[in-house]
Amino acid sequence: MHDSERRLLFELRKTLLTLHKTLLDWERVSYERVHGRTSAGELLKVIMEDPQFAWLRPISELIVRIDETLEAEAPDVRADVSALVSRARSVVAPDEGGSPYAQRYRAALQDYPDAVFAHRAVTNVLKDVPPRPTLH
Repeated sequence: MHDSERRLLFELRKTLLTLHKTLLDWERVSYERVHGRTSAGELLKVIMEDPQFAWLRPISELIVRIDETLEAEAPDVRADVSALVSRARSVVAPDEGGSPYAQRYRAALQDYPDAVFAHRAVTNVLKDVPPRPTLH
Protein backbone atom coordinates (compact mmCIF):
# COMPACT_ATOMS: atom_id res chain seq x y z
CA MET A 1 0.00 0.00 0.00
CA HIS A 2 1.32 3.42 -0.93
CA ASP A 3 1.79 6.08 1.73
CA SER A 4 -0.95 8.18 0.11
CA GLU A 5 -3.42 5.29 0.39
CA ARG A 6 -2.43 4.70 4.01
CA ARG A 7 -2.91 8.42 4.80
CA LEU A 8 -6.28 8.36 3.06
CA LEU A 9 -7.43 5.36 5.10
CA PHE A 10 -6.20 6.89 8.36
CA GLU A 11 -8.04 10.13 7.63
CA LEU A 12 -11.15 8.31 6.48
CA ARG A 13 -11.09 6.14 9.61
CA LYS A 14 -10.71 9.19 11.84
CA THR A 15 -13.66 11.01 10.28
CA LEU A 16 -15.82 7.87 10.23
CA LEU A 17 -15.13 7.31 13.94
CA THR A 18 -16.29 10.85 14.65
CA LEU A 19 -19.39 10.34 12.51
CA HIS A 20 -20.12 7.03 14.23
CA LYS A 21 -19.77 8.53 17.71
CA THR A 22 -21.95 11.49 16.75
CA LEU A 23 -24.70 9.24 15.40
CA LEU A 24 -24.38 7.00 18.45
CA ASP A 25 -24.78 9.99 20.77
CA TRP A 26 -27.86 11.08 18.84
CA GLU A 27 -29.40 7.61 18.99
CA ARG A 28 -28.55 7.31 22.68
CA VAL A 29 -30.58 10.44 23.47
CA SER A 30 -33.57 8.90 21.69
CA TYR A 31 -33.10 5.60 23.53
CA GLU A 32 -32.78 7.28 26.93
CA ARG A 33 -35.97 9.30 26.40
CA VAL A 34 -37.85 6.00 26.47
CA HIS A 35 -35.70 3.82 28.74
CA GLY A 36 -34.10 6.32 31.11
CA ARG A 37 -30.46 7.15 31.68
CA THR A 38 -27.95 4.40 30.82
CA SER A 39 -24.47 3.89 32.19
CA ALA A 40 -21.55 3.38 29.82
CA GLY A 41 -21.50 -0.37 30.54
CA GLU A 42 -25.25 -0.70 29.99
CA LEU A 43 -24.99 1.35 26.82
CA LEU A 44 -22.39 -0.98 25.35
CA LYS A 45 -24.71 -3.95 25.91
CA VAL A 46 -27.66 -2.03 24.46
CA ILE A 47 -25.64 -1.02 21.38
CA MET A 48 -24.74 -4.65 20.73
CA GLU A 49 -28.18 -6.13 21.39
CA ASP A 50 -30.96 -3.59 20.93
CA PRO A 51 -32.44 -3.35 17.42
CA GLN A 52 -32.66 0.44 17.79
CA PHE A 53 -28.88 0.63 17.31
CA ALA A 54 -28.61 -1.99 14.54
CA TRP A 55 -28.78 0.65 11.81
CA LEU A 56 -25.30 1.88 12.85
CA ARG A 57 -23.64 -1.41 11.90
CA PRO A 58 -22.69 -0.41 8.33
CA ILE A 59 -20.43 2.33 9.72
CA SER A 60 -19.08 0.07 12.48
CA GLU A 61 -18.27 -2.67 9.99
CA LEU A 62 -16.61 -0.23 7.60
CA ILE A 63 -14.34 1.07 10.37
CA VAL A 64 -13.37 -2.50 11.25
CA ARG A 65 -12.59 -3.27 7.59
CA ILE A 66 -10.41 -0.16 7.37
CA ASP A 67 -8.54 -1.26 10.50
CA GLU A 68 -7.99 -4.72 9.04
CA THR A 69 -6.75 -3.26 5.76
CA LEU A 70 -4.33 -0.94 7.53
CA GLU A 71 -2.90 -3.91 9.42
CA ALA A 72 -2.68 -6.18 6.35
CA GLU A 73 0.37 -6.46 4.16
CA ALA A 74 -1.35 -8.44 1.40
CA PRO A 75 -0.65 -7.61 -2.27
CA ASP A 76 -4.35 -7.02 -3.04
CA VAL A 77 -4.64 -4.15 -0.55
CA ARG A 78 -4.96 -1.57 -3.35
CA ALA A 79 -8.23 -3.18 -4.46
CA ASP A 80 -9.38 -3.12 -0.84
CA VAL A 81 -8.66 0.61 -0.59
CA SER A 82 -10.81 1.28 -3.64
CA ALA A 83 -13.63 -0.89 -2.26
CA LEU A 84 -13.41 0.83 1.13
CA VAL A 85 -13.63 4.28 -0.45
CA SER A 86 -16.62 3.14 -2.47
CA ARG A 87 -18.27 1.76 0.67
CA ALA A 88 -17.59 4.99 2.56
CA ARG A 89 -19.29 6.94 -0.22
CA SER A 90 -22.38 4.76 0.08
CA VAL A 91 -22.40 5.18 3.87
CA VAL A 92 -22.53 8.99 3.66
CA ALA A 93 -24.91 8.98 0.68
CA PRO A 94 -27.34 6.19 1.51
CA ASP A 95 -29.82 5.01 -1.08
CA GLU A 96 -33.00 6.95 -1.49
CA GLY A 97 -34.92 3.81 -0.61
CA GLY A 98 -36.41 3.00 2.70
CA SER A 99 -33.59 1.03 4.31
CA PRO A 100 -33.43 1.52 8.08
CA TYR A 101 -29.91 2.91 7.73
CA ALA A 102 -30.93 5.48 5.11
CA GLN A 103 -33.98 6.55 7.10
CA ARG A 104 -32.11 7.01 10.39
CA TYR A 105 -29.11 8.64 8.72
CA ARG A 106 -31.28 11.22 6.99
CA ALA A 107 -33.21 11.81 10.24
CA ALA A 108 -29.96 12.42 12.12
CA LEU A 109 -28.81 14.92 9.49
CA GLN A 110 -32.14 16.74 9.77
CA ASP A 111 -32.29 16.66 13.57
CA TYR A 112 -28.72 16.97 14.82
CA PRO A 113 -26.32 19.68 13.59
CA ASP A 114 -23.29 17.77 14.90
CA ALA A 115 -24.21 14.96 12.51
CA VAL A 116 -24.07 17.40 9.61
CA PHE A 117 -20.57 18.51 10.60
CA ALA A 118 -19.36 14.92 11.03
CA HIS A 119 -20.93 13.97 7.68
CA ARG A 120 -19.19 16.90 6.01
CA ALA A 121 -15.82 15.86 7.42
CA VAL A 122 -16.16 12.42 5.80
CA THR A 123 -17.30 13.87 2.49
CA ASN A 124 -14.34 16.29 2.54
CA VAL A 125 -11.95 13.34 2.80
CA LEU A 126 -13.70 11.60 -0.09
CA LYS A 127 -14.08 14.58 -2.42
CA ASP A 128 -10.54 14.46 -3.78
CA VAL A 129 -10.50 10.70 -4.32
CA PRO A 130 -11.44 9.81 -7.90
CA PRO A 131 -14.40 7.47 -8.20
CA ARG A 132 -13.71 3.85 -8.97
CA PRO A 133 -13.85 3.23 -12.72
CA THR A 134 -16.80 1.16 -13.85
CA LEU A 135 -16.20 -1.86 -16.03
CA HIS A 136 -18.37 -2.43 -19.06
